[in-house]
Amino acid sequence: MFVFFLQRVRRSGPDKSVLEVTDFHVSSTVVSRYARTTVVSTVRNHHNQSQEANFEVDLPSTAFISNFTITSGGTIYVAQVKEKEVAKKIYDSAKKEGKTAGLVAKREKGAENFSVSVSVAPGTSLSFTLTYEELLARRLGHYELVLGLRPTQPVQNLTVDVSISERTGISFIQVLPLRTSQHLSNTLAGESVAPPSTQIERIERSSVRVQYSPSVSQQISFSPSGLNADFVIHYDVDLTDLIGDVQIFDGYFVHYFAPRGLPIMPKEVIFVIDVSGSMDGIKMKQTKEAMKTILNDLHEHDFFNIITFSSSVQTWQREGTVPASRENVELAKTFVKRMKAKGMTDINSAVLHSAKLLSQSARSSGSKGVPMVIFLTDGEATEGVKLNAAILRNARDSLGSASLFGLAFGRDADFALVRQLSLENRGVARRIYEDADAKLQLKGFYDEVASPLLSDVQLSYRDDQAFDVTRAFFPNYFQGSELVVAGRVQPKMQELSVSLTASDTQRGLMLQNSIPVSQDSERRDMSPGMNTSSSEDVAVSHFVQRLWAYFTIKDLLERAQNTSDSTLVAELKKKATELSIKYNFVTPVTSLVVVKPEMEEAKSRDVNIERSKPQSRAVPKHPKKVFASSVDGDPHFVVHLPKLDQTLCFTIDGQANDIPRLLEDPERGIVVDGRLMWAPPEVGFEDHNRTYFDQIVVSMTSGEKRGVVVTITLDSVKIDVKGEGPLMLQTGRPGVVERHDFVVEIDEHLRCWVDLGKEVQFLVLFHHYRHPTYLQLAHLGFYIANGKGLSLQTQGLLGQFQHADIKITKLQTERLDRDIPSLHVRSGSSGTGRHTAHTDALAEGVLRRGTVQVPVTLRRKNIKDTVWKRHPEHCWEVARADVDKILLQPYQSYIQ
Repeated sequence: MFVFFLQRVRRSGPDKSVLEVTDFHVSSTVVSRYARTTVVSTVRNHHNQSQEANFEVDLPSTAFISNFTITSGGTIYVAQVKEKEVAKKIYDSAKKEGKTAGLVAKREKGAENFSVSVSVAPGTSLSFTLTYEELLARRLGHYELVLGLRPTQPVQNLTVDVSISERTGISFIQVLPLRTSQHLSNTLAGESVAPPSTQIERIERSSVRVQYSPSVSQQISFSPSGLNADFVIHYDVDLTDLIGDVQIFDGYFVHYFAPRGLPIMPKEVIFVIDVSGSMDGIKMKQTKEAMKTILNDLHEHDFFNIITFSSSVQTWQREGTVPASRENVELAKTFVKRMKAKGMTDINSAVLHSAKLLSQSARSSGSKGVPMVIFLTDGEATEGVKLNAAILRNARDSLGSASLFGLAFGRDADFALVRQLSLENRGVARRIYEDADAKLQLKGFYDEVASPLLSDVQLSYRDDQAFDVTRAFFPNYFQGSELVVAGRVQPKMQELSVSLTASDTQRGLMLQNSIPVSQDSERRDMSPGMNTSSSEDVAVSHFVQRLWAYFTIKDLLERAQNTSDSTLVAELKKKATELSIKYNFVTPVTSLVVVKPEMEEAKSRDVNIERSKPQSRAVPKHPKKVFASSVDGDPHFVVHLPKLDQTLCFTIDGQANDIPRLLEDPERGIVVDGRLMWAPPEVGFEDHNRTYFDQIVVSMTSGEKRGVVVTITLDSVKIDVKGEGPLMLQTGRPGVVERHDFVVEIDEHLRCWVDLGKEVQFLVLFHHYRHPTYLQLAHLGFYIANGKGLSLQTQGLLGQFQHADIKITKLQTERLDRDIPSLHVRSGSSGTGRHTAHTDALAEGVLRRGTVQVPVTLRRKNIKDTVWKRHPEHCWEVARADVDKILLQPYQSYIQ
């Protein structure tokens, strides 16, 4: 039995698997700070019984998973990103039916862990592949790429391969020693030696490649149980333009703002420290040590004060903030040293006291610098005002223009409250983990906000040039950090106007610039000299679009958290969900679901059928041409035109959950509807919808006394007969339901025939892939096997062509295949293919249907018009832009 479960949890330690990990590969491509990382692990079971394999990857809290597959026995199982509730229903339904299934949901915690357990049969191998994407944040003057290496044992073939491309140039790059603590936020001085076997190759000023391939002995020298650490790269970029770096690709832009050389602004900071009973012990010791270092690092022009709180609030200096003189710093250290943990946790009073101190200070002597509150707690509100909504409201009303930076210390801290306090008050929040390096985590966070350079930063883009712009106002800009905005450029724009307003120590700052659009949007080579495949080139050229989606999802969810309007919350989450599904991201509103279609399981279930052995249907065993018309794939339509004995091909781009009317014969009372499901977009073509059919419904009414509805899915065929109740066939075994006026049969080849009598017969094929790529999902295909009995009134996307009066006139003489040059058809061209494809144009022509005329191209395609395999056949192809014309009305008019 193949069993796996998936979860995303905090890492609890290395796994003690007895299986051999034969390969462990980590590859990461970073383009302009945007990283796409893939982890592949292969295990082999040398034992004579099944063993459990564990695959574990540490993930940055800001990362979105974008792909996960398991390869077992030559079969690839691909996870799908679905809306959270939909994924849960799919998972629950699969488990209820006894199917193997897995579910992954993103949790709002810090550094997280992706964990998978799979049962591996004796003597077999199994591979895991996980891909995630993240924007690398600039902190303390560098970007940090962290790659988890935890194969749980020494591995014969372990590699790390990183390529970094930065258009403005890479100013420095450093590979750190292997890091054993995943929470460390800064690095001790002197730790600069890269792990043995690390190679750093400077390809050009803007490109670097880093490779790491430790031998088994080098892995054992780190630990007898192999690597259990992070591979960490620090680097920074050259940036000379004060207004920043704006990159534009394919109608999307990203703006990186990180000016260098600005003077540091003075700050007025209140340190608010939880000293409740739960802080006793190591947490209090680490907090005291961190505060001692932080106080030493205050700038001379800063002002500060300290508040401690538990059941009550204690203030070091009652009249407001004081200068960060040497004498005051020493007095503050004494106050910190005497802190003792006891009592409950009154968060509300602590916040109000910090606001009061800042207000007193402003009234007495005016502005002393950027007002800030650094707030640390390890628990939840247990004293005073306990309702989070009231605490948040009081903080908003009292803090004014001050920024609150929240630190949630330990697993029991109310991070949701701390995060909300920070988001609503011009700050950010961070988790501090109970680890040996907690002191360094606290100091590292302070270092990030210790040196404000600008306040009230507004990046603006002309409304007639840009739209769908992510958050562009930032309360503060700190030394060593970076502000990032992404958006879309209006079509046919020649330039994008960018403006900046901000405040520094003495004055307001205003800048403007115009960025040529054509110069950047047409450029594709972001990594000159780097040896990349064509698929990687596509991903590189479209990184801005994915980054825009990444940022937009985060912004939408953040806005949803910051409003109490339930209607607006639902709308924001709906938009975030749609984008998450479109770009295949696991986010707080989506989940990753895997369901294994096991034929053995399906065969073991009971099915409600009329007889166990199907009788032979009136279908020719060796037909010359059985299918009149069909719709299959993405969805691709193939229509046989009986009057011309010609074939017509076209593709329709629908939306997930569309229910298009495929066929409707009002005279016979026959209706066929399909339901479209989402399919992953190709990398670089996210704007092109991909859909498959996952349900076909055939209904027939004969007056008011009879009626039948046949609902066909990948798992079952349900036949609802009026007055009788439902009958069921399982798609994994032959079966038949027969009445005097219809027959539904799953034949020995597991194809579903629906025979409605009087020369009307449909066929539904179940498409499962033995070795699917992540683009290939199991789906249905619908075929009109016999349409002679359909009336002249038949309509629908497919049915309307059965008796249509269509003429096709060739515009040039057909040529032999060997004389035809290959044509490249790209997405958005007149072809139906989305990939770059090679097709032979045999002739050009004009299709006439009534007063409508559209150009068509005769091509040689693989057509399925028999029960046997597809075969080369000539087909007149209609361009996507002309499909609505030959349908005589827009596609949307066919949606039910």
